[in-house]
Amino acid sequence: MQLHGSCHCAKVRFTVESPEPVPFMRCYCSICRKTAGAGGYAINLGAITRSMKVQGKRELRIYRAHLPDDEGIGTHLSSARRYFCRHCGSALWLWDPTWPELVHPHASAIDTPLPTPPENVHCLLDSKAPWVRVEGHPNDPCFDHYPSMSLAQWHERKGLKSLAEPRRDSETS
Repeated sequence: MQLHGSCHCAKVRFTVESPEPVPFMRCYCSICRKTAGAGGYAINLGAITRSMKVQGKRELRIYRAHLPDDEGIGTHLSSARRYFCRHCGSALWLWDPTWPELVHPHASAIDTPLPTPPENVHCLLDSKAPWVRVEGHPNDPCFDHYPSMSLAQWHERKGLKSLAEPRRDSETS
């Protein structure tokens, strides 16, 4: 599915192909909550990096979080890059060189109508702010950490993969 997205002030616009366009996973970690989640969580989608086209690249800035190291003494710089508009501050997408073929647009930055998820998956609840209420369906899966299931696996298990298959170059001619 081709997604169109933008920041609030429209100085940055982008398109990207997403085989995982259903906004189902709510992340409650402190980084997502503070950089993109006014409701106490953020929702990221899965997309294909090589398909991304961006207008207004000069208006982008990148935030890399400082994470506690394994010993709990200091911090290290996260490999994940969180892109945002330097003018309006809109969180746009996350890209991590650990998985260079993937980009994760924030559902809140997408202008294309997105499918309604059959459930919400709530992750990193161990980082949830005390004022945040986990809302959704009573049987929604909840995890203190990351679930072992990826965005792609969730879409496939829910039978949503075929709905979102991106077109191949040979199919466009």
